[in-house]
Amino acid sequence: MASGVTVTDDVIKVFTDMKVRKSAEEAAKRKKAVLFCLSEDKKNIILEEGKEILVGDVGETVVDPYLTFVKMLPQNDCRYALYDATYETKETKKEDLVFIFWAPESAPLKSKMIYASSKDAIKKKFTGIKHEWQVNGLDDIKDRATLAQKLGGNTVITLEGSPL
Repeated sequence: MASGVTVTDDVIKVFTDMKVRKSAEEAAKRKKAVLFCLSEDKKNIILEEGKEILVGDVGETVVDPYLTFVKMLPQNDCRYALYDATYETKETKKEDLVFIFWAPESAPLKSKMIYASSKDAIKKKFTGIKHEWQVNGLDDIKDRATLAQKLGGNTVITLEGSPL
């Protein structure tokens, strides 16, 4: 069921910027993680103000980007997120965008329903996403091994530079 919610141009621009690899000096300004929410009138999917991690922050103000990202998720409401995962398999180093639908058990039913019914609207705009993950609570997401499993099963040996 579609909800009629539209995705703002800002959201599409952030996705495009995250998808395209940039030069070294531009890379620091690229987003490592970003949250999207519904506008107050529930008609648009928008960037959530202040809920992002920049690649340049990693190592400077952000020690562990994955844990920082997990802490940004609201405990009692749904969100969509893009996370630019950096990981290593036994053969190679990789970076992949992961689309996350955060719908914690504690979120109001109405919120879960509108976010679930609007998910296709945002997913259609995010062409080329290889990994999608629906998360229903902190227990599902706080352990980085769960994300590693989504990215490459047992072949992933590090995530964000930390061994699993």
